[in-house]
Amino acid sequence: MASTSAPARHVPGFSAPAVGFEEPFAMLEACHERVQRTLTLLDRLREHVRQQGADESARQAARDVLRYFDVAAPLHHEDEELHVFPLLLAQAAPEMRTLVQRLQQDHVDMVADWAAARVPLQALAQGEIEGFSESAEAIFDRFAARYASHIHHEERQAYPAALHLLEPAVLGRMGQEMAHRRGAPER
Repeated sequence: MASTSAPARHVPGFSAPAVGFEEPFAMLEACHERVQRTLTLLDRLREHVRQQGADESARQAARDVLRYFDVAAPLHHEDEELHVFPLLLAQAAPEMRTLVQRLQQDHVDMVADWAAARVPLQALAQGEIEGFSESAEAIFDRFAARYASHIHHEERQAYPAALHLLEPAVLGRMGQEMAHRRGAPER
């Protein structure tokens, strides 16, 4: 069957997934692994800049971090906002609904944190600064800490609860919709 979807986009950290969209929760967890790898790259970049300055290697690392959090991370958040959170808000126990509301607020806060974090990263990537200020370092720390806590609660609580509530056919549609948003070929 010919696909009428948009041409596939290159999403950083996505070109060779270890799991496929037929396992949407495994894909979501694989996205978390890529988030963590990109945050590790950000930490290595920060150390590199402190030790060796803002050379071409540092500028490229900054561009890689920017690309991931500008392109792939928003798609991941959209997956959760469309497929995981509504289900839990509608069908889960009250304490799970409270957690989901906190996770939704995390997404809002992450957007704001990223907007602040991308400014010094963009400046470094474009060769406009030679290092990160203390305030930039604090922004990076806050961004990484929020993500770590968010991932922990999703993987330990929200995902298992949602998976328990979903029928296999719904899981299949969820995976297809995730793939479609990324321009992946139809199966």
